[in-house]
Amino acid sequence: MRIAVSSDMDEPVARLLVEELRARGHEVRPYGALSPGSDPRWAVCSEQAAREVAEGRADQAVVCCWTGTGASIAANKVPGVRAALCTDAYTADGARCWNDANVLAVGLRLTSGPLLGEILDAWFAAGPGTDAEDRDNVAHVERLDADRRTAP
Repeated sequence: MRIAVSSDMDEPVARLLVEELRARGHEVRPYGALSPGSDPRWAVCSEQAAREVAEGRADQAVVCCWTGTGASIAANKVPGVRAALCTDAYTADGARCWNDANVLAVGLRLTSGPLLGEILDAWFAAGPGTDAEDRDNVAHVERLDADRRTAP
């Protein structure tokens, strides 16, 4: 799987994220502080990683900043992206199953190595659910994106 990864800081958990994704066999496309010469501002690098997903150059993305909040906000401004800030495995599973999230947002401040592994395990084990209400909600969000693209 091609995964765009961004971080506004070169923190140990961000480097571990890249290592872990590569160890799981994914092709990692780094942005921000993870890519020398790239703009490390959370709004910029999160948008870049999210655009990779929205434009089909990456299958998913993981965006990081100190709390994960700014990275998720920036990623969610890109039409077609459904970014979820996940602080535990249960949230990661639900984000994939109920929300069909295609971008994982992670906070650098509180995410330990073992917790990161649990979040990634849950994220990659889950997929879009089949519940009609969940699918309808995702379709509604997609219509919101379409409205944003056509708004003046």
